[in-house]
Amino acid sequence: MTMNNSAGQPVVALTLGDPAGIGPELIARLLARRDLVAQANVVLVGDPWLWADGQRIAGLSVATTPVTALSAVRGRSDVATPAFLAIDTVQPGQVHRARAEAPGGASVLKVLDRCMDAALAHEIDAICFAPLNKHAMKQGGLKHEDELHHFAQHLGVTGYFCEFNTLEGLWTSRVSSHVPLKDAPKYLDKARIVAAASLIYRSLQANGVAQPRVAVAGFNPHNGDGGTCGREEIDIIEPAVRELGALGLPVAGPYPADTIFLKARDGELDAIVTMYHDQGQIAIKLMGFSKGVTVQGGLPVPITTPAHGTAYDIAGLGKASVDATVNAFQIACRMGRAYRDGRSLFGQSTSNQ
Repeated sequence: MTMNNSAGQPVVALTLGDPAGIGPELIARLLARRDLVAQANVVLVGDPWLWADGQRIAGLSVATTPVTALSAVRGRSDVATPAFLAIDTVQPGQVHRARAEAPGGASVLKVLDRCMDAALAHEIDAICFAPLNKHAMKQGGLKHEDELHHFAQHLGVTGYFCEFNTLEGLWTSRVSSHVPLKDAPKYLDKARIVAAASLIYRSLQANGVAQPRVAVAGFNPHNGDGGTCGREEIDIIEPAVRELGALGLPVAGPYPADTIFLKARDGELDAIVTMYHDQGQIAIKLMGFSKGVTVQGGLPVPITTPAHGTAYDIAGLGKASVDATVNAFQIACRMGRAYRDGRSLFGQSTSNQ
């Protein structure tokens, strides 16, 4: 069924990701699904040759409607067909399948920056990007440790932000992220725990969960065993949980890190705040690596991506699973609708490094 106008739909920008990876194939598979396209006013941003290559690899032909600017997307009268903004960021001869190289990384940055500029101008409501490669991006000009910090700087974020990982109904945030494990204790303080828990609580509400069930993990083995195996639970984490309660956020914990995900597995929790990167990542990837989503938390516009990488080992073979990309797109649609409607997506408090 063709929609006559776009008034009820958030504008969601899609990107093709790393040109040498599986991203173009994934986007072709996603946009071939009319039931998914119907959830938003979709605009694909990328190089025409790369989009054609993705369709070829997927064995699909996907119709799009050309636009000359992202500012033209919101007013489209027919959103049943995705819009396509063609931009030239990289030449075919500069891309070698399954290799992380500077031209591909620079291409990713150009496309993402174009989308973020449109978000700042309120021309789009959400961004969903296909998998990228941090090594290629750093070769291509990325000045930060990851894309989240690049987003935050480009969008002018000064408050707290962090990466969420989601798997179906479970979301995780973390107090520290892409830092050496030996430095993780330096990031463990009450303000950061309160910020991480508040952020994921409000983000779940923006994603349609009215009363999120959020819990906090401990830091030490066995939750510190009453202070005999570390005092971080007593001195830092428990006071943070009490402060969250005083703020009207019913966050539970701390629970021992080696058992908290059993509660999630059994359906008792919607979100877990972990204290460092692998404390949550190992568990959630074991629970469903091929379906997970990363949400860039704390930014003024929703940005999502599949949690897996560029899968260079299968790039170009036509056998990439689109499940995680579908999930990322659907979250972008829900959060984009909240953003468009003026509902607060994220709370912002303390600053990141």
